[in-house]
Order: sequence, then structure tokens, then C-alpha cells
Amino acid sequence: MSHATDQQLRNRLRRAQGHLAKIVAMVEDNRDALETAQQLQAVVSALEKAKTFLVTHHIEHHLEETVGPLPEGTKEKLGRLTELAKYL
Repeated sequence: MSHATDQQLRNRLRRAQGHLAKIVAMVEDNRDALETAQQLQAVVSALEKAKTFLVTHHIEHHLEETVGPLPEGTKEKLGRLTELAKYL
């Protein structure tokens, strides 16, 4: 998988980019700080999810590249590690 061609990753990043542009407009319009901070947190969360997606798929790609197709049980364990990585 090339990260540059992964549609799911690009979609996540484009959504975050569009949301951030709206936040810039909120700041320029002198909108309420609480509302703006909440929207900023949503963008941060979206970027964190995109980062997790990128890293976990990168790891899976290189594992399969090294050892061949991963058995279903291994993919499930990798999924659990992905869940754990959210807390880093």
C-alpha cells in the first residue's frame, strides 16, 4: 500500500483540512472562544485518528511484505495492538 494513494487516509486528511479552514474563519470572525476551542479539539482528534491509521497500516504493510500474508488470528492481535496504540 502506498500511503500517497490510500483513499481512506486522504479523505481523513481532507476532512480535517476543511474543518481547520472553518476554524480559521471562526477566529477571523471573532467567534466565541469556547466554541472555537471545541472545534479545534475536533480537528486535533481527527488528525490523531489519521496518524493512527497511517502508522498501523504502515506496520501491517511492512509485516506482510516481510513475512507474507498474515493469518486471521495475527490480524486480530494486530488490531488489538492498534487499539492499545490509541493510548500512546
